[in-house]
Amino acid sequence: MPKEKPEYQRVLLKLSGEALLGNQSFGINPKAAQSIAHEVKELHSLGVQVAIMIGGGNIFRGVKGDEVGIERVSADYMGMLATLINGIALQDIMNKEGLSVCQVSAIEVRAVAEPFIRRKVIRYLDEGRIVIFTSGIGSPYFTTDTAAAMRALEVNAEVILKATKVDGVYSSDPVTHKDAKKYKEIRYIDVLKQDLKVMDATAVSLCKDNGLPIIVFNIKKKGNIKRVVLGKDVGTKIY
Repeated sequence: MPKEKPEYQRVLLKLSGEALLGNQSFGINPKAAQSIAHEVKELHSLGVQVAIMIGGGNIFRGVKGDEVGIERVSADYMGMLATLINGIALQDIMNKEGLSVCQVSAIEVRAVAEPFIRRKVIRYLDEGRIVIFTSGIGSPYFTTDTAAAMRALEVNAEVILKATKVDGVYSSDPVTHKDAKKYKEIRYIDVLKQDLKVMDATAVSLCKDNGLPIIVFNIKKKGNIKRVVLGKDVGTKIY
């Protein structure tokens, strides 16, 4: 049986912290993390180079800081540190799957992660190592969506795979609006004009200005990451 041919050779997978929740309301569910690790291993076996940007919302979300009386800047740094915790967990689980993984942090924490050095990260990807980006870009007020777009461009990724809990981009929230229309494809400008909340506007604008496509898909359906990379009809492509 011939080997399946991937549509993309180098991808950036954007994972929210919630992707690690599983059926929990807080923290890291090992089974959810293992499922992601298995799917990344499948991509690796196809020869696809994989970078991952991980969020921290399963532990702490910076924009929620005001609700508990924490200044936004301090809360954002707390959110960045939460991504480090997720990165350590994901790295360990992927290592157990036999993958060579490097965590790269925008905040210097040398005991657990390397600093971001572009040429070194590109070399790691060329060598077949999985790179996990944590701490966003190391600055408050920037989401991990925007960080994903920036890092994807810096390492010459061909696409951002935006993993979500829904199966694509809709005209409105499909949970509360039963008549919401799902888009198979949609232009960056239409995402911005309609204020669709699939990614923040800064991230979408950055991708638009540099012609970097985004594919939004449901991470909860097993095998979807591989299907997207093989060019199957999964999710919504923003172009």
